[in-house]
Amino acid sequence: MSERIIAAPVIDSSTKAVWDAAAEGRLLVGLCRDTGRHFWYPRGASPFTLSPNVDLVQATGRGTIYSYTVMRVAQPYACAYVELEEGPRIFTNIVDCDFAELRIGLKVRLAFKPSQAADGTPGAPVPMFAPA
Repeated sequence: MSERIIAAPVIDSSTKAVWDAAAEGRLLVGLCRDTGRHFWYPRGASPFTLSPNVDLVQATGRGTIYSYTVMRVAQPYACAYVELEEGPRIFTNIVDCDFAELRIGLKVRLAFKPSQAADGTPGAPVPMFAPA
């Protein structure tokens, strides 16, 4: 069975810093400077206040499975909401594990996976998670 191909993210001026950090193995999340709360996905306005008073900060890359499902298709994969140590939940894939061992509350760690554009060229690494 061939490896599942991960679609390359669309990169524009609003997301370039996030994907540049991903290429360096770092996960960036948003930080609302007005509330001190982190958020995902990073963007130019706080989802809490709608203020542009936001920063990109590096996340630890550690979290906990909040919810998940296993897609049992030709190339099975697990989708999950992972609650990051910083607080926000990220919709992602769980990789490098036996899906039968997945459970809500399982500790996970960041694992970037390569992506590929439709034309076959490599894309930016995509943040996914594996059991810690």
